Amino acid sequence: MKLFNFENDYILENEYAKLIPLKESDFENLLEFSVNEPEIWQYSMVKADNPENLKKYIALALDERKKLNEYPFIIFDKTKQKYVGATRYCDIHLNTNRLQMGYTWFGKNFQGTGINKHCKFLMLEFAFEKMGMERVEFRAYTENIRSINALKSIGCTVEGVIRSNAICPTGKRRDTMVLSILKDEWTNEVKQMLNTKLPIISK
Repeated sequence: MKLFNFENDYILENEYAKLIPLKESDFENLLEFSVNEPEIWQYSMVKADNPENLKKYIALALDERKKLNEYPFIIFDKTKQKYVGATRYCDIHLNTNRLQMGYTWFGKNFQGTGINKHCKFLMLEFAFEKMGMERVEFRAYTENIRSINALKSIGCTVEGVIRSNAICPTGKRRDTMVLSILKDEWTNEVKQMLNTKLPIISK
């Protein structure tokens, strides 16, 4: 089993994307999205849709890392030379070799550019091949069709829907779709498939 230490700063990167452990100082790097594009968090349970909520968002993420539950990243687009969003490992269980990937968002100008696929590839590769994970799980609000289709496109298997399992900030109860990739699926098919789909991102 590979070792993973929450205290270490792991940087994941390729030619196009760089995932850097989130820091409190990244408030300045993400503030423009919080101020100008609050609709990004329409389907999010934890919103960063104004400066105050962004501070809370970052503080909560860092607190969860200290508690050994989550490992958040800020996303840097190496082609655009710009910070473009955030993502994280969450619900991490090192004793049973499983985790979730989630809390992923991008500025509107960087959605659909291909940067998300590069980030997902880097995170899946690290989870299965460095952290020793046997299962990577994803969850999405059932009304968030764009996110669900994106997860299917990277090789996720739909497992089912957990009905009325969470309460949105609006007070409405939500149904959650569960998807996953297992280690043997990653090794035998998903890695190669996803690698062939990684787009060239233009400047």
